[in-house]
Amino acid sequence: MELEKFSYDNKIVRAFIIATVVFGLVGMLVGLTAAIQLFYPIFNFDTPYTTFGRIRPLHTNAVIFAFVGNAMFAGIYYSLQRLLKARMFSDALSWINFWGWQLIILAAAISLPLGFTTSKEYAELEWPIDIAITIIWVVFGINMIGTIIKRREKHMYVAIWFYIATFVTVAVLHVVNSFELPVGFMKSYSWYAGVQDALVQWWYGHNAVAFFLTTPYLGLMYYYLPKAANRPVYSYKLSIIHFWSLIFIYIWAGPHHLLYTSLPDWAQSLGTVFSIMLIAPSWGGMLNGLLTLRGAWDKVREDPVLKFMVVAVTAYGMATFEGPMLSLKNVNAIGHFTDWIIAHVHIGGLGWNGFLTFGMLYWLVPKMWGTKLFSTKLANVHFWIGTLGIIFYALPLYVAGITQSLMWKEFNPDGFLEYKNFLETVVQILPMYMLRAVGGGLYLIGAIMMTFNLIQTAKKGSFIASEEAAAAPLEKHKVQKGGHWHSVLERKPVLFTVLTAVAILIGGIIEMVPTFLIKSNVPTISSVKPYSPLELQGRDLYIREGCVSCHSQMVRPFRSETERYGEYSKAGEYVYDHPFLWGSKRTGPDLHRVGGKYPNSWHYYHMLDPSAVSAGSIMPPYPWLFENTIDKSTTADKISAMRTLGVPYEEGYEDIANDVLDEQAELIAKSLKEQDGIEVMPETEIVALIAYLQRLGTDITVKTESQSSELEESNE
Repeated sequence: MELEKFSYDNKIVRAFIIATVVFGLVGMLVGLTAAIQLFYPIFNFDTPYTTFGRIRPLHTNAVIFAFVGNAMFAGIYYSLQRLLKARMFSDALSWINFWGWQLIILAAAISLPLGFTTSKEYAELEWPIDIAITIIWVVFGINMIGTIIKRREKHMYVAIWFYIATFVTVAVLHVVNSFELPVGFMKSYSWYAGVQDALVQWWYGHNAVAFFLTTPYLGLMYYYLPKAANRPVYSYKLSIIHFWSLIFIYIWAGPHHLLYTSLPDWAQSLGTVFSIMLIAPSWGGMLNGLLTLRGAWDKVREDPVLKFMVVAVTAYGMATFEGPMLSLKNVNAIGHFTDWIIAHVHIGGLGWNGFLTFGMLYWLVPKMWGTKLFSTKLANVHFWIGTLGIIFYALPLYVAGITQSLMWKEFNPDGFLEYKNFLETVVQILPMYMLRAVGGGLYLIGAIMMTFNLIQTAKKGSFIASEEAAAAPLEKHKVQKGGHWHSVLERKPVLFTVLTAVAILIGGIIEMVPTFLIKSNVPTISSVKPYSPLELQGRDLYIREGCVSCHSQMVRPFRSETERYGEYSKAGEYVYDHPFLWGSKRTGPDLHRVGGKYPNSWHYYHMLDPSAVSAGSIMPPYPWLFENTIDKSTTADKISAMRTLGVPYEEGYEDIANDVLDEQAELIAKSLKEQDGIEVMPETEIVALIAYLQRLGTDITVKTESQSSELEESNE
C-alpha cells in the first residue's frame, strides 16, 4: 500500500517548551519567596500585593497551570502526533490553545496579587478567567479528538488513554466547581455553601491533582520513558488494569481531605475506603514504569534523562502510598492542618511532576534541534542538586509537621494543654522553615542550570520545524474484527471517550447527590443568622487578603482542639458561607471561635503590627486596611446575590444595607475609642474586618461543656 507523506508540527511544541521553562523559573522563584516569608516576614515587603496570603495562590497556580500545564501540552502535542501518525487536527487550534493558555496565566499573575480570588484551593481564579479556561480547554479537546479521528494508526496506545481521561475529567471538574454567581467584573460567590461547597471543592481539589498532575503525566511516562530507555512497556495488561481502575477509583477519594470535619460521616468513610484502594492501581502504574527499565539499568547510570525519570516514578510511588495512608482517620488526625501535608504535596510536585518534566525536556530538545545535549555532565549535576533540593525541602517539613501535631495535642499531668499559646509551636519549627527554603533554593538553581543547558543545546543544533514522516492511511472501510476486547475498544475512540466519562462520573454523582438532596446531611441551626452588611464586607476582605491560606475555620472534635479553640464546629453553622473557608493549613491558629475572644482593640493592633501584639509572630502587617475605605457601592449587589443563593435576607434589605453597615461601623469605632483611645474612621476596611472576626463562632451558645449536644437544631 502506498504511503502518505505528511509532517509533524514541532513549532507548537517548541512554544510550549519555552513557556514551560520560563514559567517554571517564575513559579519556583515565587514559591521560594513565600517560603522565606514564613521565617523572615520582612519579605512580605509591606505592600498589599506581595503578602504571603496573596502570593501563595500565585505560586500554586504558576507551578500547576503554567509550569506543569505548559509541559503537559508540550509533551502531548509531540507524542500524540507520532503515536497517531498524523499532524495535529488544526494548526490554528494549536496556536489558539497556546496563546489562550498564556493569556490565562497572565490574567492569573495580575489578578491574584490584586486580591481578586475565590479563595478555593487550586481554583482561585475569578469567573471571567474561569470562562476563558473552559473555552481554551474545549479548543484543546477538539484538537486532540480531531487528531485521533484522522489518525493513521488503528490502535490508541496507552498514553492516549490517559490524555483522553485528562481532557474529559478536567472539563467536568472545572465546570462543576466553577458554578458561581458574579457580583461584579472580578467578584463572585460560590453557588454552593458550607458543607456542600467543601465537598465540591475537595472533589475538585483532589481530582485536579489526579487528572491534571497525575493522569497526563502517566501518559507522558508511558511514552517518554520507553523512548528514552529504548524498551517496550513492561506489561500491556497491567496498563489496562492501571488505567481503568485508577480513573474509576480516584474520583471517589476527595472527602479524605475533610476527615473529622462537619462533612457527613458516610461521605468521609467513602472517601477513606476508596483512597486506600488507590494504592493498587497507583503502584501498578509505578511498577509498570520501573519494570520497563529491566535490562537497562546500566544505561540509567549513564543517562541523566533516565535518572530524572526513575526518581520521578519513584516519587509518584511514594506520594501515592503516603496519600492513602494520610486518609486513614488515625493518621489524618495527626497530619491534617500541619506541614506534613505540604511535604507530601511537594514530593509529588517536585519529584513526580518536576523531575519527569526535566527528563522529558532533556530528551525532547536534542531531538527537535537535531543534535546532542550540550552537556550531559551539567544535566547530571542538575539531577543531584535537584534531588538534594527535594530532600532538604521535604524532610524538614515532615519534622515540622509531626512537631506541630505533637505540640498541639500535648497535655500536662494536670490535664491542661502544655502549649496553650499557638505561637510556641510556630517558633519551634522556624529552623525547619529555613531548611525548607534552602531546599527550594537548590531546586531552583538546578532549574536554572537546565535552562542554560537547553539554550546551549538549541544554539548548537538546527530546529526542525516540520518533521517529515510517512505512513499508510487508516483503512476506514475494512473493520478489523476479533482480538483482545481492549484492543477492539482502542479502535473506537468515541466509545472509549464515552466509557471514560461514565467511569469518572459515577463516583462524583454518588457522593454529591445525597449531600445536596437529603437535608439531614446538612442540619440547620435556628440561631445561625446571615452576616450583617458590614460583616459580609469584612468577610470579603478576609478572602481578598488570603487569610484562609494560614488560618482554618474548622474546630475538629478532639479534646486538644476544643480546649484550645472552643466547641467543635457544626455543619449548620456554615449554611450561609459562600464560599466555605475551612482552610487546609494552620500556619496560624484556627479562627472559627475567635469572635468575642479578644476586644476590638486587640484585633486593631494585631492587624497593624502582629509582632507587637504577639512576640515572634510571622504574620505580616496590613497597614492598607487602615487607609482604604469600604467600597459601599458593592453592598447592595452583594446582598442581592446572597439572596439569590438562598441566604434569607428580606426583600428590599439591600436598600437599607449601607445604613445598617454604617450603624454597626460607628459602634465598633466608638468601642475602639472607649477601649484604648483609638481614633478610627468608621468607613475604613479594618472596621469591617474586625466586625467579621468578632462574628465568627458566636451564632451558637453552648450551655456547658458537657451539654454541647443540646444545641437547638432543626431540619427546616
